[in-house]
Amino acid sequence: MDESFVEEVALSLVREFLSRKHSKKTIAVMDQEFPCSSRTINNKKELCRVLHLHSLYKENKAKGKPLKTLLEIMTNYFLEHHETDFSGEDHAHRSAVSESETQDRYGVSRNEFQESEGSSQVNVEVLSKTLSTICNISAAEKLRGILKTSRVSVPKMLSEREERKSVSTCPTDSSEKSLEVSDPHRHSGSETEKTEKSPKKHVRWFPGLRKSPTPTHYKEDQVKDVLELVHAEDEETAGEVSKNLDLATLSTLEVASEAIDISLAKVRRTVIELKNVLFGSSLCCFSEEWKIQSFTFDNTPPLKYGIVQEKGGPCGVLAAVQACVLQQLIFADSNSNKDPCCLQPLEVHRTKCLTMAIAGILWRAGGNEKAVVALPSGREQFTPLGKYKADGILETLILHSATGYEDLIAFLQQAIQQFETGPCGCILLTVSVILSRSINLVRNDFDVLTNQLIGSNGYCTQELVNLLLTGKAVSNVFNDVMYLDSGNGNITMLKGITSRSDIGLLSVFEHYDVCQVGSYLKSPKYPIWLVGSENHFSVLFCLEEDLSDDCTTGRRFDLCYYDGLANQEEEIRLTVDTTQVCTEGKQNDHTSPVEHCIRTKWQGAVIDWHGTKPIF
Repeated sequence: MDESFVEEVALSLVREFLSRKHSKKTIAVMDQEFPCSSRTINNKKELCRVLHLHSLYKENKAKGKPLKTLLEIMTNYFLEHHETDFSGEDHAHRSAVSESETQDRYGVSRNEFQESEGSSQVNVEVLSKTLSTICNISAAEKLRGILKTSRVSVPKMLSEREERKSVSTCPTDSSEKSLEVSDPHRHSGSETEKTEKSPKKHVRWFPGLRKSPTPTHYKEDQVKDVLELVHAEDEETAGEVSKNLDLATLSTLEVASEAIDISLAKVRRTVIELKNVLFGSSLCCFSEEWKIQSFTFDNTPPLKYGIVQEKGGPCGVLAAVQACVLQQLIFADSNSNKDPCCLQPLEVHRTKCLTMAIAGILWRAGGNEKAVVALPSGREQFTPLGKYKADGILETLILHSATGYEDLIAFLQQAIQQFETGPCGCILLTVSVILSRSINLVRNDFDVLTNQLIGSNGYCTQELVNLLLTGKAVSNVFNDVMYLDSGNGNITMLKGITSRSDIGLLSVFEHYDVCQVGSYLKSPKYPIWLVGSENHFSVLFCLEEDLSDDCTTGRRFDLCYYDGLANQEEEIRLTVDTTQVCTEGKQNDHTSPVEHCIRTKWQGAVIDWHGTKPIF
């Protein structure tokens, strides 16, 4: 058996164990050393199928206090059935057990294969060889235990199998969808050809024994993988998540996966063009501030909804995702009376909201028709050549394309830990949203083709923020387009926001008369705004959905403020009073940029920080 596949299954077992034990920090460290790949199994049912653990799993569930993880179930089984293995036996002697003795130990005795009336017999040699080559030890032991306990003869079991309308040549039940993944390094073409030419062995299978998954041959241009979309949790939890997402009937999806390999880099110059649109040069790389940043939530009780920013740089991406998470937390249901407790979500719920937020961002960038999710493979897919500087991230990516929104959500449920615990979640989302829009369309969105999404100082440009909020990387924040006549018949078209956005934006540059934010951003569909100061983005939001309308004159209302970089320890609540007018003298150089931004929408409003020190 392919050693790399054995390693992936073992790692998947460990991930399932850590996930059930809620060891997120350990998983994050593990993902750094052993990143998830396209062959990683995040599905408990699939792990059971690959390891032939269906019977053990069912027996465990029937117990009064069932074990929670597959690793514990396997460990418990071997401890119970091999107690004598550790009673002082000579290890050297055990390792020298002959092949016939091994087959007898892990197979079934000849007497157990004989029909009770002696009228028929199964070929023990063929069956033993089959078990030793295609079944793992645990499956053979399980079979042996079943036969010894029940004394049911093999022919009788075979007839029962036939009565269940099973086929006799290595079947896989059609009612169950398998998880098949592609890997360019798993099987060579010669191996595949050899497999196809070899004659098929007709082997009868016992109930509970399943064939190991057949690896699919990697295709350079496009490979379709069938994924069973259930999170690596117990079945009840997975069902609950699916129900919440209205995906209870969704069992499979098709995604096209491709590596950014050397052929793609040559033909389409994917990575070089990606770097050019990101940094303006293929010799630039993501800074350390970007590499360590993911969408990790704060665990401070009043701020559990907040995403923590480690260092300066990717604040535009973090603020945009934070705003979309808040949209899911506060306004995902139709209830107009919002409970403040929605800002203290359970871990599973805020992770679900993060999944939905990322799905919405990518789907919007793909024109509500498609999306691309970029995930690391753990190995370089090509060797950088020429004028290109490697950063150890872009060279490892596998691109997963989805053409259905529900498929995208379900796929992200499998991969959400890559974004939440990282370590490069922020980079993965940035690359994914660019490729969902497509590099060419992103470049065409710019006013100037040489613009970029990340500035020389590592900060997000307005183009990147607009791409995350609206799906288009336009360079301006006013409504629609503006034509600039530079004389001599030269007219330049400046591109702005084309429709009302779900999430808004308030900019301190409007206070300084540098720009004019249009109503599409200033009055969004939901009362959530990114606050853009000179070099930083944060978030303002309100629980009153009608606040996003312009009819707020003569009202008092509260806004919550969150800055992931400010090391907040408590909620910051501001009361905005539009019944009063702030005098010009109070709006001096010591006024917080947050207040300046608020007054670009509610001019002259009096703002009360309730004793909290204003944020600068």
